[in-house]
Amino acid sequence: MENEIVTNKKIRVRFAPSPTGMMHLGNVRTALLNYLFAKQKNGTFVLRIEDTDPERNFDPGAVKIMEDLNWLGLTYDEGPNKPGSFPPYFQAQRTEIYQENLQQLISENKVYRCFCSQEELENKKQRQIALKIAPRYDKTCCKLTPEQIKEKLDKNIPFIWRMKLDPNTKITITDISHGQITFDMKNFSDFPITRQTGTFTFMFSNFVDDMVMDITHVIRGEDHLSNTAGQAALFKAFEKELPTYWHLPMICNIEGKKLSKRDFGFSIRDLQEAGYLPEALCNYLSIMGGSFEQEIMTISELLSVLDFSKSQAKGQIKYDLNKLNWINHKWISNYDNKKLTNLCKVYIEKEFPQAKALEKNIGENKLIRIIEILKPGLTTLKDITQEIRFLFVAPETTKIEILSLSNVDQNSFSQIIKLLEQNLSLLSAPEEFLNKIKLESKTNNFKIKDVFSLLRIGLIGSTKGPGIGELIDILGSKESKNRLEKLINIAK
Repeated sequence: MENEIVTNKKIRVRFAPSPTGMMHLGNVRTALLNYLFAKQKNGTFVLRIEDTDPERNFDPGAVKIMEDLNWLGLTYDEGPNKPGSFPPYFQAQRTEIYQENLQQLISENKVYRCFCSQEELENKKQRQIALKIAPRYDKTCCKLTPEQIKEKLDKNIPFIWRMKLDPNTKITITDISHGQITFDMKNFSDFPITRQTGTFTFMFSNFVDDMVMDITHVIRGEDHLSNTAGQAALFKAFEKELPTYWHLPMICNIEGKKLSKRDFGFSIRDLQEAGYLPEALCNYLSIMGGSFEQEIMTISELLSVLDFSKSQAKGQIKYDLNKLNWINHKWISNYDNKKLTNLCKVYIEKEFPQAKALEKNIGENKLIRIIEILKPGLTTLKDITQEIRFLFVAPETTKIEILSLSNVDQNSFSQIIKLLEQNLSLLSAPEEFLNKIKLESKTNNFKIKDVFSLLRIGLIGSTKGPGIGELIDILGSKESKNRLEKLINIAK
C-alpha cells in the first residue's frame, strides 16, 4: 500500500515514552522511526515524557530514557532541557493545560460525570460478556437528570468525566501503513477522561498534548490503534485537524510470540552491556521487516533510501538475533580501530584488571594494533574478553588434549614437536622463525596446517585465531618462546 505523505504544516513528530520501565526494542524502534521521519522531512522531533503514574515511576526525571536516546544518537529538537514553543515536556507538569481543555468540553456539553463505581462497572461488564454482548459502558450516567447529578454531588459520591460519543457518526483517519481507516462510533464506549483522583487518563492527556503541540504525524505501535478512535473523536470535538497516523507493526520473537523480558535484547540496556553498537542497532531496527539491496547503512544512508509512503501494513515483525549479530559484526569490522579500542577497553579492564598496567607497558598504538588483529572474531564488543584472553592467561593443556585439538597423527606429532624445538632460538626474529618452519615442513612433507595448529595451541590453547606471526607479535618473542617451550615439554 502506498500513501502519499502530504501536509501544509511543518512536520512535527513526537516520542512519548512512559518512565515506568527500561527502554526496550519496541520503544527504541518507535523513537528511531520518529527521528528518521523528522530528519528526512526537515521536521521537528519532540521528546515528551508521559509521567502521570508516579507510583510506577521507575525512571524519575526520565534520566535513563534521555541517556539511552543519547547513546543511540537520536537527538531530539524539543523536550526536557531543550525547550521549544510548547513547554513543559513532562505530563505531570501539564495538569493545568488538561484542565483548561476539559473545561471547554464541559462548557460545550461534550462530556458528563460518571458516578459508577469500579464494582458496578465490573458487574455490568460480566453481564454483557455472559450475554455475549461486546462489553462497553451503557451510558447510565449520561441519562441522569440535573437533579440526580446534584443529589450525588451533595452526597460526595466520587465521579469521573466521560467523553460523550455520538453513536451515529463515523470518523476516518489516515494511516501511513493502513491507508484510510473508518471507525464507526457505535462500536466504542464513552471513555474516561479523568480518574476519581482527579488526574487525567492517558487517552485524554496524550490527545491534548498532540493537539496543543501541533503534532502532525503520530508514529507509534500497533497496540495503540485501539486508542485512536477515541482520540480522533476528541480532535473532532475540538474541531481540530487530525494528524496523520502510522501504527507500527509489533516486534515479536522468532517464534512469533510477543517479545518479553525473557527474550535477550528486550531491554536496550541488555544490548548495550552485551556490546552491541548503537549504529548497528539503529541500522537493524530501521530495516526490520523491509527489503534493501544494501543492508549495512549509516543514518545518512538510511535517510536517502527509506520511503515511508510505501510502508506495508503488517501485524508483526520478527526480531532475529542472528541478523542483529551479523549487522553488529559488520559494523565492528568497519569501525575505526582507535574508537573500537576505546570501547573494548571497558570490557577488557573489567575482565582483566591487569590490562591497565599492560597498556601502560605496551603503549596505546600497540593495543590498537592488537584490537585490529582480533576484531574479525568479534560479534559484540564483549567478545573481546574471550578473543584477548590468551594475552593475560597462558594456555593449560595436556598431551592428550593437544593431540585431540590438533588432529595430528602420533608419528607426525613427535617429528613436528622436534622441528619446533630445533628452531625455538630463532623466535627473537619471528619472520625468520616462520620462514624456517615453513621450509623445513615442506622438506619433511609435514602439512603446514598441522604445524601451525600445534604452534597456535602452544601460543593460545586453540587451533583457531590470528595468524602465527600476529600472535608472536602480540605476545612478544619472549612470552611466545616460554609458551612453546611448555608445549614441547608436555608433548615429550
